[in-house]
Amino acid sequence: MLAYATQLTRDRAAAEDVVQEALVRAWRHPDSLVNGKGSVRGWLLTVVRNIVTDTVRARKARPTEVAESPTDVAIERDHADQVVTSMVVMDALNRLSREHREVLEQVYLLGSTVAEAAKALGIPPGTVKSRSYYALRALRDVAGRPTGVERSAS
Repeated sequence: MLAYATQLTRDRAAAEDVVQEALVRAWRHPDSLVNGKGSVRGWLLTVVRNIVTDTVRARKARPTEVAESPTDVAIERDHADQVVTSMVVMDALNRLSREHREVLEQVYLLGSTVAEAAKALGIPPGTVKSRSYYALRALRDVAGRPTGVERSAS
């Protein structure tokens, strides 16, 4: 039985599974073995062939399975961290002075150059540079501590 199943499947492990299934079927239906219609060997080999045929048909009935490569897998990242970060930044921006917030909005959010920001805000370019430097420092300080918590003097 094993040699016949191996010949049909061309896979030793699959053939062992087929033989095991055939023996289980023989165990469950002992009356089929002694009904006088043929030899037990013939019945078992027929069951082996039928199991292999059923397996092949089942495999062809559904689409071929293709392993996904890691580069093809679409990954939907959790955007919760991004939402929290933007909330912290927005809160920190709201806690800055109007002048500092306006400079940061012009330079970083709108992508303006120093000259463009100076023209839009009506201040000299040197003031834009100075305010952006101090605004970033203040933003870092404000974003680093929770709302309502004042920095203690050390």
